[in-house]
Amino acid sequence: MTEKFRKKYRKGSMRMPGWNYSDNGYYYITLVTQNRECNLGRIVKGKMTYSDFGRIVKQEWLKSFEIRHELFLNQWVIMPNHLHAIVILKNTKKSNDGEIGDGAKQRSNRSNHSNDLGQSPPSKLVRSPKSISSFVGGFKSAVNSKINDYIDAHQLKIPKYNRKNHFFQNNYHDHIIRNQEEYIRIKYYIINNPGNWEGDNMIGG
Repeated sequence: MTEKFRKKYRKGSMRMPGWNYSDNGYYYITLVTQNRECNLGRIVKGKMTYSDFGRIVKQEWLKSFEIRHELFLNQWVIMPNHLHAIVILKNTKKSNDGEIGDGAKQRSNRSNHSNDLGQSPPSKLVRSPKSISSFVGGFKSAVNSKINDYIDAHQLKIPKYNRKNHFFQNNYHDHIIRNQEEYIRIKYYIINNPGNWEGDNMIGG
């Protein structure tokens, strides 16, 4: 499986040009471990069994939504080497109310949704506060730190994680969910992910 999907995630930005990732809406995101290493656990009879690293990732993932009041966790799953989730962003100062497709229609003439896997934006990227990119960056940083603590506590002979050596890949896949039909398709893809582990293409939807 690893070799088959090795090119699914290419280097460079995965962001959609012209889209403000602090806009309210439903976001489908996928994070993949560095080198697609299956260090989060394993699938046993269609169910995920967490490793110690997997339990740390799960704990930090859930904690992220406890400390960020603008974010709501919808459907999600942690797999041996990746994480899928539908995340709802509701910034109270935004004009829309975070329904499926909010903002997408307004920007449809400016941005082509076929570019969800990204073209290169301006050279300097800035993470907006209370945005999807800010949330993902904070989560990945917390995972690096907690797993490093685990490495130290258990005196593991493996490299520690830092800005140049991330536990998760530097980039991540995101997709703005535009309608109810798309939401249902992605939701059930996530639900069925463990049972479809052998044929999973990591992105789905």
